[in-house]
Amino acid sequence: MVGPALVLLIAIYLYPLARLILLSLTGGAGGGLGFDAYHRFLESSVYLAVLLRTFRIGLMVTVVCLVAAYPVSYVLTRVGAVALRIIMVLVLLPLWTSILVRTYAWMVLLQANGVLNNLLRRLHVIDEPLRLMYNETGVVIGMAQVLLPFAILPIYASLRNIDPRLPAAAQVMGAGPWRRFRSVTLPLSLPGVAAAGLLVFVQALGFFITPALLGGSRVITLAMVIETQVVDLLDWSLASAVAMVLLVVTVVLVIGFDRLLGLDKVWV
Repeated sequence: MVGPALVLLIAIYLYPLARLILLSLTGGAGGGLGFDAYHRFLESSVYLAVLLRTFRIGLMVTVVCLVAAYPVSYVLTRVGAVALRIIMVLVLLPLWTSILVRTYAWMVLLQANGVLNNLLRRLHVIDEPLRLMYNETGVVIGMAQVLLPFAILPIYASLRNIDPRLPAAAQVMGAGPWRRFRSVTLPLSLPGVAAAGLLVFVQALGFFITPALLGGSRVITLAMVIETQVVDLLDWSLASAVAMVLLVVTVVLVIGFDRLLGLDKVWV
């Protein structure tokens, strides 16, 4: 019974991955296999700076998503059935819209003469337009909006699975609302928070459309480096090496997360 699934996995994942590894090793001395592409990547201060920027943006997006997602998830566990459906539709609705369309919408909102800057100037909050595009600020805003549902859903699932008798028991013992949240709800929901953080961070590392449009040439990420090497420079070897570095880093993060918290505990 496992045979068809195994063949499908090999066909759509393992074989392309093997091809990617082989491409990253081409271009060695004498036209043979080698690690020249990896050496070029690791010895370049520009590429290492891009790697650090990619991680920094991914971390900032993860923090923003977690801070914004937790209150929404908490409210979802406290409202009635009708309000739950309405809020859940609003949470899931962006997932039914193209990332490209949403990114263009953010460009309209965040540009110098965009909706947000014009509104703030009319309210006399600012005199000069805020720089919200072609920098990391705009990239983080756009990516956080796209990835927010992926943070809300795991946290909501974790909060929903908390036994309601536990906060009730804490209340009987004299704990106030803040004490019940800090001592009972928050610790029991941390696996969901960790799962949301991992899911958002891993996806943020490979984002391309949003950084390319909202960051332009001033905010380069690893995904943009890969696209440039393939489309403009036709350097498939270096592009494959960069992709492999990103893949290895992601796998290391997932393994480290599993060793630290245990992926089996996250989804319970």
